[in-house]
Amino acid sequence: MNNLVAVLYIAAFALFIYGLMGLTGPKTAVRGNWIAAVGMGVAVVATLIEVRDTAAINWILIAAGLAIGVILGVPPAKRTKMTAMPQLVALFNGVGGGTVALIAWSEFLETDGFSAFQHGEEPTVHIVVGSLFAAVIGSVSFWGSLVAFAKLQELLNKKVEKAFVANARTFQLLNMVLLLVAVAASVWIGIHATPGEGTAVRWIVIVLVAAGLMGLFVVFPIGGADMPVVISLLNALTGLSAAAAGLALNNTAMIVAGMIVGASGTILTNLMATAMNRSIPAIVFGSFGGGAAAAGVAGEGGGTVKSTSAADAAIQMAYASQVIVVPGYGLAVAQAQHAVKDMASILESKGVEVKYAIHPVAGRMPGHMNVLLAEADVEYDSMKEMDDINGEFSRTDVTLVIGANDVTNPAARNDPSSPIHGMPILNVDESRSVIVLKRSMSSGYAGIDNPLFTADRTSMLFGDAKKSVNSVIEELKAL
Repeated sequence: MNNLVAVLYIAAFALFIYGLMGLTGPKTAVRGNWIAAVGMGVAVVATLIEVRDTAAINWILIAAGLAIGVILGVPPAKRTKMTAMPQLVALFNGVGGGTVALIAWSEFLETDGFSAFQHGEEPTVHIVVGSLFAAVIGSVSFWGSLVAFAKLQELLNKKVEKAFVANARTFQLLNMVLLLVAVAASVWIGIHATPGEGTAVRWIVIVLVAAGLMGLFVVFPIGGADMPVVISLLNALTGLSAAAAGLALNNTAMIVAGMIVGASGTILTNLMATAMNRSIPAIVFGSFGGGAAAAGVAGEGGGTVKSTSAADAAIQMAYASQVIVVPGYGLAVAQAQHAVKDMASILESKGVEVKYAIHPVAGRMPGHMNVLLAEADVEYDSMKEMDDINGEFSRTDVTLVIGANDVTNPAARNDPSSPIHGMPILNVDESRSVIVLKRSMSSGYAGIDNPLFTADRTSMLFGDAKKSVNSVIEELKAL
């Protein structure tokens, strides 16, 4: 039977990796998700086979847990709009980290120390270190992900959020103290974990509480503009904590799956930080922007704002050779992706080439804009990454910016005093003409003035993005 379990685990790992490969593009992402899900199902079956003869196994609780997971997990996954998908990802990721922390805690509940004592065994180093690492990192990931969810969902009081950002240095010092407390308690457990009076249980609670507070206080001061990187980082931490828990439990599936998530999340986090021209420590300990709490007004630095109409925008694009669409979070909020696709189809029928410029950190999570456009059946080949499209703006007749702000801000390139100076941006200001669709002149998620909106070649089409695009469509049809 051990051979069967080993074969099933190998099959599960192969499905994990093959499914991850499918996530490299919108065309194969759905299939990749299904393949990885099947792999997880195989891993669960293999684990149940492996432990089926263990007397302590409560099959009723296992069945109940699976049922509760399905009931709580499927409805939000099916009903959540793409606008709120970053929040859902943050929440699901946090649940994973919290699960790992609870697994680590369970090692201390029935005995004073580790469950290995129940079988007359001394806990080995890998059990001790693995359990404690999983407890700390899992707890940080859980509580940090809850804060990320609250920020993205705009549940936090705006003044409170600004106060956290303004006092980031204080929270950094507090986090150092909490880290020392968690490490010291972990060391005590590692040295004194012996059967007895239950003292290890109290110490593991100290570890979990200190790590949980650290997770809260690490994410609270981070500005909203950095939230996509933070989500990716927390995802990587959840994977590493799962791998550590798998090491402690001697569960091969958790080790491999956790390392895959941890490694891929780390690579993605590094790529996104590079796209912002900032280091990961700088993001975690020195973020800019106050998220939705920012009260800046784009264009407040001076300049004249020129409004345009749907009719004028339609004429400009209809007689252009190339139009580049730059999607941002405003497109997601308005659910305008299908309207944009319809507009692009009309333009293409008139001989206009339409491309989409995707910044690595546009939206509220990695790949947010790609998924939105793929949902509207936009061809993957039309979606261009920043490095591939930046050279084309100078020969583009019209660039249509829909809800994007910070990723198009030329201050990142031209103003050394700007908080985002040095961050790579989409060079939309080099286009012959720029049309920006926004509800108002309010600033973006980083709360920073954007001089693009008052540039000579820029005109603003105010209103809900979906309604504005639909108005443009009607004007195009009339031409």
